[in-house]
Amino acid sequence: MDRRKSLKIIGASAVGIAGLVLADWKWQIVDELTHNGFFTRKEQKLISAIADTIIPAGLPPKLPTPDAQPIGALTTGTDKFLIKFFEHCSEKEEQDLIKAQLALLDKKEFLKAVKEDREAIFLALDASENEDEVKFFSLMKSQTIFGFTTVKEVMAEYRGYKVAPGYYHGCVDVSVKA
Repeated sequence: MDRRKSLKIIGASAVGIAGLVLADWKWQIVDELTHNGFFTRKEQKLISAIADTIIPAGLPPKLPTPDAQPIGALTTGTDKFLIKFFEHCSEKEEQDLIKAQLALLDKKEFLKAVKEDREAIFLALDASENEDEVKFFSLMKSQTIFGFTTVKEVMAEYRGYKVAPGYYHGCVDVSVKA
């Protein structure tokens, strides 16, 4: 193979890879503009921020490796669980409550706040005299904890869950008394 042909192949490959990256970027923009989920992107970010506020990444991995990350609500996908759960499993009244309270949190600039301020804003909901804020606080807290404690990483590594407890030992010597 001559050098010119090799350079053409390498150049074509580079252009193809750049085209794929550009196409992926374009589809992300189109998805952002035509998003038709139950929650808006901002509401999804708020739910993720709430989950991260309730259970931040801090639980150390059971098997420490150089690339191991501390386990939290975002690293286990608890925020994605909450979004799907509230969209598909909640009653209409509960969904309206969640959307209304997310709008109030957005007005308080929950996403722009630092960790300590997020905690203060979220804990203020529990101490509020408004019944909807207290319901929202307890709903988000209970479902985040439920989602986090039932993921594979937490169940298997920290709670000692085994899919099939007990083992079958087929070839065991049995002593027979006569």
